[in-house]
Amino acid sequence: MVKTRDSEKEAIVRQETAVPSATPEINRFLEKAKEIKSRPGTGGRLIFALDATMSRQPTWDQACQIQAEMFQESGKVGGLKIKLVYFRGFGECRASRWFESGEDLARAMGGIACQGGRTQIRKVLSAALGAADKEKIAALVYVGDCMEEDVDLLCEKAGQLGLLGVPMFLFQEGRDSVAERAFREMARLTNGAYCPFDAGSAKQLAELLKAVAVFASGGHTALQALGKQGGQGARLLLEQLKPSRR
Repeated sequence: MVKTRDSEKEAIVRQETAVPSATPEINRFLEKAKEIKSRPGTGGRLIFALDATMSRQPTWDQACQIQAEMFQESGKVGGLKIKLVYFRGFGECRASRWFESGEDLARAMGGIACQGGRTQIRKVLSAALGAADKEKIAALVYVGDCMEEDVDLLCEKAGQLGLLGVPMFLFQEGRDSVAERAFREMARLTNGAYCPFDAGSAKQLAELLKAVAVFASGGHTALQALGKQGGQGARLLLEQLKPSRR
């Protein structure tokens, strides 16, 4: 049976319709995704997606500082381009151009204020799919704390990203159980990883995001090298990535 639901007007994503929720469909996505190998050194393009609703202001401020470290760490491997995608307020979801320096991205992020509203993760995934249709995307990072949408629709889009070889790295602040289940499933569908982090733990989030930046620039081999150098974030991600890279 097809699920239908009211949806807000989408600012940057084309109008979409609900899709069937069926375990066999997800299983087919997974079987095909297993056949797709990660390709290191494929341009180092990373989509950096953030929940910019009101509760996220402290983490947004942290991310403004951390992203410079992401560029710096990835530069040791082969460089990085980042596209910022964020949502806030009533139905607002925006995607930036590709940034190649921490200074430019910091200026863009510094001009954005968090606003109250519900999550719009489906729009983030649609924006990622649109970008992946045009060029190779090494990874999608998402940082948020909750999920207020139809999880089956999110997983359907995550499955499409998995088919395109785009792993999702989902970082959750706090331990909302509904969001955790959804984030873990999206990570599984894309051969990515899920990691919770503590509120106010800027160092922990920084280590995780730097590890993803290295992965986006140099693939699994570069991530392993970072782990051997003592990178805690790299080790945490490698533990989850092991099953899908055998």
